[in-house]
Amino acid sequence: MCDLPERIIRVLRPFELVFSTRVWPWATALLVGAILAPGPRTVAAALRVLGLQDDGPFQNYHRVLNRACWSSRALSRILLALVLRAFVPPGAPVLVGLDDTIERRRGAQIAAKGIYRDPVRSSKSHFVKASGLRWVSLQLLAYIPWAQRVWALPFLTVLAPSERYHQERRQRHKTLPDWGRQLLVQLRRWVPDRSVVAVADSTYAALELLAACAALSVPIAVITRWRLDAALYDPAPPRPPGTVGRPRKKGERQPTLAARFQDPKTTWKALTVHWYGGNERKIEVATATAVWVHSGLPAVALRWVLIRDPAGGFEPQALLCTDATVSARHIVEWFVLRWQVEVTFEEARAHLGVETQRQWSDRAIARTTPTLLGLFSLVTLLAHELRPGSSVPVQQAAWYVKPLPTFVDALALVRRELWAVPVFSLSPVRMDRLEISHALWHRLTSTLAYAA
Repeated sequence: MCDLPERIIRVLRPFELVFSTRVWPWATALLVGAILAPGPRTVAAALRVLGLQDDGPFQNYHRVLNRACWSSRALSRILLALVLRAFVPPGAPVLVGLDDTIERRRGAQIAAKGIYRDPVRSSKSHFVKASGLRWVSLQLLAYIPWAQRVWALPFLTVLAPSERYHQERRQRHKTLPDWGRQLLVQLRRWVPDRSVVAVADSTYAALELLAACAALSVPIAVITRWRLDAALYDPAPPRPPGTVGRPRKKGERQPTLAARFQDPKTTWKALTVHWYGGNERKIEVATATAVWVHSGLPAVALRWVLIRDPAGGFEPQALLCTDATVSARHIVEWFVLRWQVEVTFEEARAHLGVETQRQWSDRAIARTTPTLLGLFSLVTLLAHELRPGSSVPVQQAAWYVKPLPTFVDALALVRRELWAVPVFSLSPVRMDRLEISHALWHRLTSTLAYAA
């Protein structure tokens, strides 16, 4: 790592403690190769872009993923600490997005794969199945100053094997809400004293997950999309002294949210909120508190928010929040930021080679995709360190005006910084040289920097 720029070394130095002295140089080479390589992010591609294709013990680089002893969870904790320090003020709440994605993979040796609904290619009227691996990712929703918008920065991603995988091994199957609950509890252990807000889609609107987050010593506020026919109740009335039997969980039954939409007596309030695409939108909301109870499951006190568009641009929808003190405006605007998680998944596929890796062993599979998603956050950190207090250069074209930098601009900045020094230089002593103009060199490096 001594050949890397000093500002990049400062960002990577905390991760060195997780690896042994022998493995760290190989891991660093794979990391730099994954940043510089266009196209598939295979070990071979990472070695070729660094000029290591003639290095004899090439198997050592494969063993970093499939055999070496290092903890992905320890790396996740370090990455979270770095992005919190860089992008979240000390007193601000830690806003995270929880979502899952499908990595399309085929192969007889990939044991954890399953057949799932493809969320990208499917629609309400068209169902498309995909064979692959399902990953559950926890991402920090943080404002990036030089991008002037909120990005979703992955820091903890786990593999959720298929139900058949667990059945064949006689293991209890863990559903997506089970994985989500485990990730959020792990996050609370890492940041025990900070306010945490988690936003997720309706998949994670499960009573077990909501109750577990609300029952923590320092609760996590969970915001999700909600069904309109859920059974809502008033809080349980005070228990008279001397009452025998199990305490009540609920009070009187409340109307369903679907009924409140149709009720002309429902009070609606007009709000102007930050909406998808960074625009402002006028909506109407109705909100109140309730207790959500289902037979055999714990009761959860929450605030519900009904949303409708006065212009009829979208169908009415409902949100819930396990912290009843949060305002309706914050609930809506925080939930809208959840879409940045989908943007990060797409950016990782387009520019970091997710779904192009070719590992087959269980350990390598469990490590590679979380590492590539974490590379999104690491590149953002590196760009922030390389341009402190200033803007990131933006690629422009006559037919496309882009006012603010995106992730591809941050990646290009990091690549140029790595090319400026002899990274892992193994060039021969004598080589043929060809002098070219500075303008041509700039065009060549710019094209390579933005290569996907």
